[in-house]
Amino acid sequence: MTDLSAFPITAKWPAQHPDRIQLYSLPTPNGVKVAIMLEETGLSYEPHLVSFETNDQMSPAFLSLNPNNKIPAIIDPNGPDGKPLPLFESGAILLYLADKTGKFIPQDAAGRYETIQWLMFQMGGIGPMFGQLGFFNKFAGKDYEDKRPRDRYVAESKRLLGVLEQRLQGREWIMGDNFTIADIASFPWIRNLVGFYEAGELVGIENFPNVTRALDAFVARPAVARGLNIPKRG
Repeated sequence: MTDLSAFPITAKWPAQHPDRIQLYSLPTPNGVKVAIMLEETGLSYEPHLVSFETNDQMSPAFLSLNPNNKIPAIIDPNGPDGKPLPLFESGAILLYLADKTGKFIPQDAAGRYETIQWLMFQMGGIGPMFGQLGFFNKFAGKDYEDKRPRDRYVAESKRLLGVLEQRLQGREWIMGDNFTIADIASFPWIRNLVGFYEAGELVGIENFPNVTRALDAFVARPAVARGLNIPKRG
């Protein structure tokens, strides 16, 4: 049996199945990316809920795996050369799992780098900008009298949606006919923007029919439907 005791995080979240990928996460847009990828690939994994309500992400155990105190993070007991591999950052994890399985990323070099390009587009643009819009529309920022910060993120979110709208014209998915990690990275954030953040009307989501069409197709995938609720909240 695989021994993961060298990783302090396993003292707080014991591995019942140490031969499986250990997922430390929460069903947020970044968190569900990895759960969806694991469901889509069929890799065996064991999820552990990192509760923000009890500041689990700030615990010494979690920080031993991710010093940046963000979810998700994983330990793959069967990493490169057969050695356990700890990883944080959702984009890096998606890329690693795609390479590990040979799934959801093109095998030709040009297609691979184009997919990574759109993965980085999500990580550098969609995630940070949509997250800020959520803060100013739904959370503490909504009480600010000055609406210029909110409007700045509304405008940038619209711009980013416009980029995706154009990209999806005549394409089923971001990379064409094939579903990839670029889609797995992007659509949880779009779903969150119009759902949990309640900003669909604010950004005029009806003006982006290709985006909404692809979003509907995304959430209809069985593996996505499962991954959106992993780990289960207590």
